Amino acid sequence: MPETLSRVELVQLVKRVFRPREEDRALAVLVDLPDAELEDNPRWQQRRAMANDWVSDLQLSRDELGLEAVDLVLYRNVRRNNADLPASATVCRGEGLVSWSDEPGVATAFSEVFDTHQILLSPTELSATAPLKLAARKHGFRAATMPGFSPEMIPALRLDYREINERCQAFKVRLDQAVAARIRFLAEDTTHELVLDLRHRHATASGGLLAMPGSAGNLPSGETYIVPYEGEREGDPSMSQGTMPLELDGELLYYRIHANKVVEVLGNGPRAIAERAELSDEPAYGNLAELGLGVLASYGLTPIGELLLDEKLGLHIATGRSDHFGGQVGAKDFSSPGKVVHIDRVYIPEIQPQVRLASVDLEHSDGTLVPLIRDWKYV
Repeated sequence: MPETLSRVELVQLVKRVFRPREEDRALAVLVDLPDAELEDNPRWQQRRAMANDWVSDLQLSRDELGLEAVDLVLYRNVRRNNADLPASATVCRGEGLVSWSDEPGVATAFSEVFDTHQILLSPTELSATAPLKLAARKHGFRAATMPGFSPEMIPALRLDYREINERCQAFKVRLDQAVAARIRFLAEDTTHELVLDLRHRHATASGGLLAMPGSAGNLPSGETYIVPYEGEREGDPSMSQGTMPLELDGELLYYRIHANKVVEVLGNGPRAIAERAELSDEPAYGNLAELGLGVLASYGLTPIGELLLDEKLGLHIATGRSDHFGGQVGAKDFSSPGKVVHIDRVYIPEIQPQVRLASVDLEHSDGTLVPLIRDWKYV
C-alpha cells in the first residue's frame, strides 16, 4: 500500500515549511490536468487523488493553521516542464476533482488565485517551478512546487529541514565566493573537462524553508543552485566551455559547450540524434541554466526516477530556461510557449553509471582552487 502523510504530519509539514503568519488567509493546492494532447497515466491519477485528500485534510485543520480557506485549483497542463501557466484556472470549493481539463468550470484568472492565496502547494505532473518562482516575486505568496511527486518521496518530507537548510546555506557561501567551477568527468577511459563561469551571479540555498513572502521552491528540497553567467554584459562573454558527457537511456553522448551554450551534440545513437534535433529546433534548449548541489543522499535517500527527488541527491546541471533562478533566458527566448523547458541532468552513480564525476573544484578570483567533490562525494 502506498505510503501517505497523516493529517497530523501534513499540518506539521505546512507549519514547518511555511510558518503560517497572522495575515495568511488561504492555502491552495494546484493540480494540472491531462487533455487530448498529454494523456493521463496512473501516477498522475494517484497524485491528483492525493492532492484531493490533502485539501480535505487541510480543510479540517484550517483553525489550527489560522486559515479561512483551503482550495483545490485545477488547470490545463502546459505541455512541458517549466512552461508558463495558462491565464486562468478553476477554483474548486468542495466540488471534488475533475479529470479532464476540458470539463466545464468557472474560470478564475491565475493572478486572482495568486492574490487571494498566501500559501501554495503544487503537486503537478509537469513542473510549475519556473512560473511560480516568478509569480511569487510579483504577488508575494509562498509556494512549494512538487512536480512528479509520488508516495516514494514521503520519507523525504519527514527530514529535518532546519538542518538541511543549514547545509544548503553553507554551499551558498562557497558558490558565492567562486568565479568558476571546474568539473572533471571520466567517460570511456577519457577525461572530459567542463568550466562553468560563475561570475556576476549569486547562489540560492533551497533548503525546504519557505517562510518569507515571495519565495518559491521545490519540496522535497535540499539543494543549492547557481545560474552560470550567460554573457549578457556587453563586451564580457561567458567563459563556460568544455565537454559534458551524459548518459541517457543507456546511451553515452556528449555536449560540447562554448560560451555557456551547447553548440554540438556528439554521438551516433538515437538519443544523440534526438538531442541534436532538439537543439537545432530550439537553440535556447542548449543554454546552461543551472549548477545544482543536492545534499539528500547523505540522509540515506536513493533515486526513484523522479527529478523532484533525484536532483536533490547530488550534483546536477540543467539546460534551458534560467530566469526563474536569476538568469537571463526565459519564455521569450523560445520559439513558442510549448517549447519552454528547464531540464536537469543528474550526476550520481545510479543515474550515470557510464560517467564518473571525478572532481569539482571552485576557483576564486585569485586563482585558488578549493576542492568540492572527489569521486562523487563532497569533500
